[in-house]
Amino acid sequence: MAMKSATGALCLAGPTASGKTAVVLALAERLPIEIVSVDSALVYRGMDIGTAKPTAEERQRVPHHLIDILDPGQTYSAARFVVDAQRLVREIRARGHHPVLVGGTMLYFRALREGLHQLPPANAELRAELDAQADRLGWPALHAQLRAVDSETAARLAPNDAQRIQRALEVWYLSGQPLSAWHRLAPLHAPSRSDWPLVSLEPADRAWLHQRIAQRLQQMAEQGFLAEVQALRARGDLNAQMPSMRCVGYRQAWAALQSAAPTPPFAGSAPPDSSQWLPQALAATRQLAKRQLTWLRSVPEREVVACDAPSAKTNATLLLQKYLQKPP
Repeated sequence: MAMKSATGALCLAGPTASGKTAVVLALAERLPIEIVSVDSALVYRGMDIGTAKPTAEERQRVPHHLIDILDPGQTYSAARFVVDAQRLVREIRARGHHPVLVGGTMLYFRALREGLHQLPPANAELRAELDAQADRLGWPALHAQLRAVDSETAARLAPNDAQRIQRALEVWYLSGQPLSAWHRLAPLHAPSRSDWPLVSLEPADRAWLHQRIAQRLQQMAEQGFLAEVQALRARGDLNAQMPSMRCVGYRQAWAALQSAAPTPPFAGSAPPDSSQWLPQALAATRQLAKRQLTWLRSVPEREVVACDAPSAKTNATLLLQKYLQKPP
């Protein structure tokens, strides 16, 4: 796949813990690149450990964009990402650098490469009502409601996938049409996928990825991840239903802290040990990786690099370099 248009950019995707950061840092030693983050969690300030955010040293080595642009009390969307990413690609090219989009939020990649549908906008009152129902009945009960009106969408969502269940029900109540029906409509202003060539890091052995995920979570725990979530809770203006706190890892740590100290002040309360949140976070992260790989494998034109191969970083770096040096 050659890059056919100056309006697009090279994309590097992969499941969590697949080694994307190491690849682009190696690429930055060969070519003048700037990284556009494709990650719905890295946009939030103060969420550093649990998102495996690039370090200050790494961000000094190569410019990163769409990191630390929002407070955790704010929301970000696929539509806003598309606008931001397209603007950044133009600006980076104007500086004479190569833009490379890197991350694991497949919804953002899909929106960029396939276009967006004109879905009903978010409705704060309806979301609050759905949250209240979930507090009383639990998200599995709302998942059952969704299954009754949109079995296709419900079948691909976990019973506790609060954010997506809420959005699917919101679309149903606001439009009277299931989300799956909206997705079958032609997107508005559909781009050309060839404008956004996709290189994908995928393991040949799923056990390799599971081990990497477990190691990363253990490192997060040792680096003080629970204290990071405790500090976010102590602000008093965040709650477990916000998109930032629904991120994998944060959701499980928040629940453990909530059980240990349901209401502020938190001083004097015994913090939960890792056994009260880490196994749940591990299971949720594995499920996230599975969903990421499922989407990637639905993209036939992607070029795959086995991220568990001994020479994975070199192979991926050379492939990306080939794309960027190929004339349009």
